[in-house]
Amino acid sequence: MSDADFAHTDRAEKNRRDKALGLARFAWHRGITGAELLAMTDDNRRRLARAADAHPPRSMETWTLVASLLDEKSAWAQTHPDHPSAAREHLDERIMWVKPPTRSWLD
Repeated sequence: MSDADFAHTDRAEKNRRDKALGLARFAWHRGITGAELLAMTDDNRRRLARAADAHPPRSMETWTLVASLLDEKSAWAQTHPDHPSAAREHLDERIMWVKPPTRSWLD
């Protein structure tokens, strides 16, 4: 009997990275940060993956990679603000994924 860890083979790592890149692109264009992504509920992350035309990842490992890619892209975009890749195309959809904190009407 083999103790192979198929979730961490070279092929699995490549597939995880490919999925994470697609999810990160989707989240990037909607202005979602890595911290906001990780703070989402599992249900919201599954909905986000489906909206990005991806099967929802089975583990947090992929989502953690997505958050890391978003943080890297944010740091890069801050140093290259005029580059076309630093632009975000669907910021108006951010509210669908990241809800602003509710304010008390007493404030």
